[in-house]
Amino acid sequence: MDVIDQLRLLASRISTTKSMIQTEEATKNAMVMPFIQILGYNVFDPLEVTPELVADVGSKKGEKVDYAILRDGKPIILFECKKAGAELNINHAGQLFRYFHVTEARFGVLTNGLVYRFFTDLEQPNKMDEKPFFEFNILDFKERDVEELKKFAKAAFDLDTILTTANELKYTRAIQTRLSEWMAAPSEDFVRLVSSDLLGSRRFTPAVKDQFTLITKRAFEQLIGERINERLKGAMAPESISVPDPVPASTGQEATAPAAPASNAEPAIVTSPEEVEGFHIVRAILRTLVASKRIVMRDAQSYCAILLDDNNRKPICRLRFNNTQKLRLGVFSESKEEVLHSLETVDDIYLYAEQLKATAATYLTPAGD
Repeated sequence: MDVIDQLRLLASRISTTKSMIQTEEATKNAMVMPFIQILGYNVFDPLEVTPELVADVGSKKGEKVDYAILRDGKPIILFECKKAGAELNINHAGQLFRYFHVTEARFGVLTNGLVYRFFTDLEQPNKMDEKPFFEFNILDFKERDVEELKKFAKAAFDLDTILTTANELKYTRAIQTRLSEWMAAPSEDFVRLVSSDLLGSRRFTPAVKDQFTLITKRAFEQLIGERINERLKGAMAPESISVPDPVPASTGQEATAPAAPASNAEPAIVTSPEEVEGFHIVRAILRTLVASKRIVMRDAQSYCAILLDDNNRKPICRLRFNNTQKLRLGVFSESKEEVLHSLETVDDIYLYAEQLKATAATYLTPAGD
């Protein structure tokens, strides 16, 4: 199983159990140790992963770091752990700071089992930076995040390679944060910059500023939306097929009848980022039962169907996300009736993991996958 599949499996398990994990020790056992193991390190070999590594730091005796990954007997990565969901900031990394200073380790990781923040010493040699150069969220990661994470795996670990890209990652992350801020609330200086060639001889009055702030924000949103749709159309084209609704909903609403074909109308089907995210979550949930390639997505006007073997007679669930203010998941009962559940976020799909697995299992032959 590839690293990304292992991470998705761990994410599925964590999403259903995180509310039960109330202590730092439980977080280490249920979240952090499996994460370290996915990176290829043997958490049961103290010569490779040492828990509670002790060192004297100045006047402080017996300082401990939660985990140290060793190579040739020397620490290369240090982990400091907080309980699941606890706030992570540099004030919580005192031991990591001190231990980083007295070992040869060049990487420190501060984690609460959900978010992993990676630090090094880009600004001043042998002194851990106050800002991480890389962050990995086990419940919200992209493929590019996994590619960066793989550099820390046992089989690929190379100090020079990671340090070469760490500086770029740090500033890329900072620029992305700034761009995100400008997208949500464009600053006056930024609005002046993008509108300067458009205003001509007009003065940048408060009224003009307000007008172009709204225009800038809208332009950002439309540009990003168009780019996403272009990518999705290319990636999902073979699966973006409109299908009729064969199963009545149990919510008292009438089943949606197949729409009559429009003669010259453009297709009204747009696969949203939330639908793609939901599709991958369902794939991750079912990975222990069936191969991911057997889980297929078919988008339609009123819902996005997720099927087994691209077979309309094997529906696993439906993502009814067309109204992004009201996300709903359609799961199927034993009688194959669709039951709708409201979701706060796309991640809430994990709450119905057992139901989705039960539905998929009904389509499997006795011989298994």
